[in-house]
Amino acid sequence: MKQFVVTPAMGKRLIGKAVAAHPAIQAVLKKGTLVIIAGTTNGYVAEEILATTNQEDGFSRRGFRRGAVSPPGKQMPEIDFPGDVVLVDGLWHKGKTILDVVAGLGGSDVILKGANAVDLRTMRAAVYIGDPEGGTIGVSIPAVIGRRVKLLVPVGLEKRVSCEVEDIAAKVNAPGGQGPRMLALPGEVVTELQAINILTGARADLLAGGGIYGAEGAVWLGISGGDSEVAAAGELMESLADEGLCEV
Repeated sequence: MKQFVVTPAMGKRLIGKAVAAHPAIQAVLKKGTLVIIAGTTNGYVAEEILATTNQEDGFSRRGFRRGAVSPPGKQMPEIDFPGDVVLVDGLWHKGKTILDVVAGLGGSDVILKGANAVDLRTMRAAVYIGDPEGGTIGVSIPAVIGRRVKLLVPVGLEKRVSCEVEDIAAKVNAPGGQGPRMLALPGEVVTELQAINILTGARADLLAGGGIYGAEGAVWLGISGGDSEVAAAGELMESLADEGLCEV
């Protein structure tokens, strides 16, 4: 086993690379509609997917979000929302959002939606909802449940929770409560653990977490497998060095 420290930013990049390589994404880029709903992790996902189709020009992660968490008392800058990323048969339709295309989505299509909580024991994720009408997940769920659109949920390990997300959502959504609501998602979760396996075939285990000097929220991952798999994982981690990496 080799151990690596993965910061949240490194994890987002890792997840982005893995989602771009996911079989469902590879298939929908050939035929179908892919909707990448705006979010901070999905910004990395969109960069990686657009790069694979040579359409990265004109996309920026800056402002690619509908909601985000900042430190208490600190205001985020006002940034124009660029829209979600919608690709039809691999072609990026700039300026479109999930609202423009959701009614026409079907079983050959894919939605990517980020999350705010993930239970690693059940591999279930949940998303906060601030919109009283249910937000983007509120319009997506009918397509996922009613028309079998595939839902992929890219989410970093820094959002891990210690109990089932359905139980958390029940508490958060209780009448008389305050703050955002929450919905447990029926989609396939992709964390850094799945990302390493998708990209290298190696197994990744969460060992520990925490750090300082830029490693706040980081996780320690133990990577194991065949010699070639571990070597490939090591090379992958080295490629993320610009986000900061420590190996033991």
